[in-house]
Amino acid sequence: MPITSDSGPLLEAASVLDLFEASARAEPDAMALAYFGAVLSRAELNKLTERVATVFAEAGVGEGDRVIISLQNTPIMCAALLACWKIGAIAIPVNPMVRTIELTHLARDSGAMLLLAEPGLAEVIGEVSESLPSPLDVLWSSPADLAGSDDIPFAPDHETVPPFGTRLLDALATLDDRPHDQRVVSPDLRRRHDLALICYTSGTTGPPKGAMIRHDNLTYQATTMVRWYGLAAHEPVITLPPIFHITGMGQNFALCVANGLPLILTYRFEPKTVLRLIKQHRPVYGIAAITAFVALSAEPDASGANLGSVRALFSGGAAVPVGIVDSFEQRFGSYIHNAYGLTESTSACIIVPMGERAPVDAASGALSIGRAIPGTTVSVVDDDGRPAAAGTIGELVVQGPGICAGYWGKADETAHAFRADGLHTGDVGFTDQDGWIFIVDRKKDLVVVSGYKVWPREVEDALYLHAGVREAAVVGIPDEYRGETLIAFVVVQAGSPVNEDQLRSHCRHVLSAYKCPTEFHLVDVLPKTASGKVLRRELAASRIHGA
Repeated sequence: MPITSDSGPLLEAASVLDLFEASARAEPDAMALAYFGAVLSRAELNKLTERVATVFAEAGVGEGDRVIISLQNTPIMCAALLACWKIGAIAIPVNPMVRTIELTHLARDSGAMLLLAEPGLAEVIGEVSESLPSPLDVLWSSPADLAGSDDIPFAPDHETVPPFGTRLLDALATLDDRPHDQRVVSPDLRRRHDLALICYTSGTTGPPKGAMIRHDNLTYQATTMVRWYGLAAHEPVITLPPIFHITGMGQNFALCVANGLPLILTYRFEPKTVLRLIKQHRPVYGIAAITAFVALSAEPDASGANLGSVRALFSGGAAVPVGIVDSFEQRFGSYIHNAYGLTESTSACIIVPMGERAPVDAASGALSIGRAIPGTTVSVVDDDGRPAAAGTIGELVVQGPGICAGYWGKADETAHAFRADGLHTGDVGFTDQDGWIFIVDRKKDLVVVSGYKVWPREVEDALYLHAGVREAAVVGIPDEYRGETLIAFVVVQAGSPVNEDQLRSHCRHVLSAYKCPTEFHLVDVLPKTASGKVLRRELAASRIHGA
């Protein structure tokens, strides 16, 4: 049976930009952003946005044009997104760690005409420009731009200026004092169904695809989630995920600028810095992949005292083991609420409500990912596309105002994923009789061992039950005898004496024999995406090529 959240009528709101402009007029002096000792009011951010929009417009960017923005969580990142929307352009947020092949694909696929990036990408962008039919116009923004201090973790040398392109702050300095409100699309003509973003997926099944996110998708996310979390105006939010990722975009940036919440920018996630900024600014809400909470837990200085202000903690982007949630709460007194979303659903579509605790499925030990958010319907279907009964495993299908318009320039892929009954997520799970939703794993991650189906996540959850395990990832690789076999990669807790034999004995105790990994590799770190998802493909490739 489809599960639909019932929390009252949805807000009929304008775009995130319109909501931000209204808040800037209503409370111009209220804090919009904080960035390493600097504070921008709503009026200051709006003025900065108008000036950046002028620079974009004078570079030839107009309605419907695409602009690649490859920055970390900085004030310029925020202003550039709003600036694109002021002139009717489409923003393409991109990980600043992107490499030449990836960026070339994104630039060609999107047809972008302008790129705003950190100077550290100069070599990559130079190589990309040489391979394109016409070179990209390039603007640079350093991590220290508009910061109140230079105490920024991971920041590259911001004094190095590439030999091509233009520094954005230099371009802004050349503007005169006239009002800089360069709108190609006036407020009266802004269309809710126009594209706001093209967000490229991780490309787990081929080259990255550009999810076309409309203004109304982003507005739905921002106005729905602020109520779901119970947040009020002026309550600070800290950016744990990157804004260039859909979680940071929808759950941090859009939520804050649309609803008048101050946004505490962290540049990049670094545990010591995050703890310091939480202590300084006392944010009330934060969302991150569970790996970020694991990293925070590993900090000796972390305590309930310096995390106490954050009453709303949520985790999305990767599977959340029950053991980590329990141990985090025992140590810090804060419960981590589960969350689920995709780029194609404009971030969150299923979340554990504030004040509720996710149930644990007795059979699998899986922690529920929550319930459908207001206005969204979640169904589970079998391999033939028929609705599955409660408790029956099938593919999750999501329908609602957050579902994007499809994939940029890819009609076949759009038709395959976006169907009449909703977005076919590729995630496998089930619902219970009370409407709680559970994820088993990704369809593509299914491993068949001697004819038996094994979901790696179930084995990972079993490993997390061992007190010595900090992080775990399980992959399947080809095996002549079994067809496939399971390999476990484990990061142990600091100082733990756990070894491979102990992990093997633990798995044999809690899992069926065919679900037990045949190999255990103790590693220092697991490879992850910028959003915290473990890259199982890289682990599998390292084992296969190293065999």
